[in-house]
Amino acid sequence: MTLPDRAEVVVVGGGIVGCSVAYHLARRGVTDVLLLEQNQLTGGTTWHAAGLVSQLKSSHSLTKLATYSARLFEELESETGHATGYRTPGSISVADNPERWEEIMRGVSMAKTVGVEAYEISLDEAAERWPLMRTDDLVGAVYIPKDGQTSPVDTTMALAKGARDRGVKIVEGVSVEMLVTSGSRVTGVQTEQGFVEAESVVICGGMWTRQLASTVGVNVPLQACEHFYIVTEAIDGVAIGLPTLRDPGNYTYFKEETGKIMAGFFEPRGKVWNLDSIPRDFAFGTLPEDWEHVGPIFERSIHRVPALDEAGVQLFFNGPEAFTPDGVYFLGEAPEVDRVFVAAGFNSVGIQSAGGVGWVLADWIIDGDPPMDLWSVDIRRTFPYQTNPAFLEDRISESLGLLYAMHWPFRQYESARNVILSPMHESLDIAGAVWGETAGWERPNWYAPDGVARVYEYSYGKQNWVEHSMSECRAVREAVGLFDQTSFAKYSVKGPDAAAMLNQISGNNIDKEVGDVTYTQWLNKKGGIEADLTVTRIAETEFLVVTAAASRTRDFALLRRVSEGRDVEIRDITEELAVLGVMGPGSRGLLDELTDAGLDNHDFPFGTFRRIDVAGFAALAVRVSYVGELGWELYV
Repeated sequence: MTLPDRAEVVVVGGGIVGCSVAYHLARRGVTDVLLLEQNQLTGGTTWHAAGLVSQLKSSHSLTKLATYSARLFEELESETGHATGYRTPGSISVADNPERWEEIMRGVSMAKTVGVEAYEISLDEAAERWPLMRTDDLVGAVYIPKDGQTSPVDTTMALAKGARDRGVKIVEGVSVEMLVTSGSRVTGVQTEQGFVEAESVVICGGMWTRQLASTVGVNVPLQACEHFYIVTEAIDGVAIGLPTLRDPGNYTYFKEETGKIMAGFFEPRGKVWNLDSIPRDFAFGTLPEDWEHVGPIFERSIHRVPALDEAGVQLFFNGPEAFTPDGVYFLGEAPEVDRVFVAAGFNSVGIQSAGGVGWVLADWIIDGDPPMDLWSVDIRRTFPYQTNPAFLEDRISESLGLLYAMHWPFRQYESARNVILSPMHESLDIAGAVWGETAGWERPNWYAPDGVARVYEYSYGKQNWVEHSMSECRAVREAVGLFDQTSFAKYSVKGPDAAAMLNQISGNNIDKEVGDVTYTQWLNKKGGIEADLTVTRIAETEFLVVTAAASRTRDFALLRRVSEGRDVEIRDITEELAVLGVMGPGSRGLLDELTDAGLDNHDFPFGTFRRIDVAGFAALAVRVSYVGELGWELYV
């Protein structure tokens, strides 16, 4: 097919996700779509994926996407006339300790709220449904009867056919070398065969996405890792239609493959592949066997399915897949460039996610907003430091290993730490801080008294830090406490149009007197909340905007977009200001000892700021509090 010189939407990448996006755009009536694949459809990861289609995910929104995928795959063959290989043998998840069992049963509880059928079965029934499974050491088992399996290649081809039938153009063998922009908006793609103009570009490039997105400064911190599975010779007793078996305690899933067993592994520490770049010609490549790396996990899989010990191994497969720093994929419009969309980094759930991702991303492209809360996968949750090679190598190895680990509440990453330190870090460490990480910042989560180990003891019950946090809360309620709030995201907004611009997106009126501080939310066109923040009027045409550390990228992108065409300058000044919160009924008394400024209600009312000297340091003091008591934030 001849490459057209323009399209309304260009989709880059012909795996199952790219084909699903193109298919769903066409279903919504956007048919001027060009899908470009550098090799052949299904190249990259799709062709060697296991094809599991599970429905129950970590949140309601992601479960909706997964259940949509299952419904779509079930109907796709009759719609397109192209076989998909989709079937629903169900799945069994097993627990070998009480903690894992509680985690699994929490998922069952959530399933009831989202319409997914999932229930406990006896170990005898589990053994009956999966006769080769060892059950004597298990605590419990859960069965999800509608979980499915599909042929990734056939399902992708069915989506491609459905897209083509509606007018989408699919061109294989064309590599996109870079995206092209004008100002802050994408204008098309530069391919090896020339430029293609586009109103929107969707990057579904799998493990190549980071490289391509970086050509226009879009940050997509994903990294390829080696992913392993084995397929045995035929084994007696492996019946066609055996449910998928998940044994997270042994880092393994098992799938029936025409009378054989596929055993796939998520080892505790992943193996990063080609940190610098991914070769373009690796679309259908495989990687060498590595029994030294995966052997210990294979031994654990034999514990659960002893028949593997005597079975011949027909295939040892090692192929790369893209993983992300937090184990969740990236979706949505890039914060750096308008009308660039991303769907990538699927952490081994790309097949089961593809249908739902295509649906919501098509809506996002056409309507300008996602159809539901998708913050957990939103590309705007990323940060520039996350594409640092050293960070990726360390963190991605851990995040892959956490897929089958215990998903403890408040669990802290152990890798790639100390990225951003507050000026108060050393002092707080001496005071007993036990650190957590948010948006790259090391922040004290709690303080260990003398003689108490600075460790997290994870559980689904009361964790070891609770009593210490309670004492901290009591001190703030009854006396005074200090908070290092330096990690707040902070933006300077200046210019003649600054007040009007901020008022446009704020739920509260911020066009007040100089010196006023307004707590507000930023709203979208549907009236939904986009950000929770304070706006301080520093001067007639100057404001300080303070928002959450975790939403720093997202909120700055919103500011950038709403500022276009206005006489206003916005600047991220997060690292320029340290922030110390002084909170509690004793906060005024403490500050009175350190400043000559008047701090009573008349001189310093709530919701205002003053420039004062505190212990010889010039500070912008904001009287605001989130603790239900008297308090100030000091910006230095």
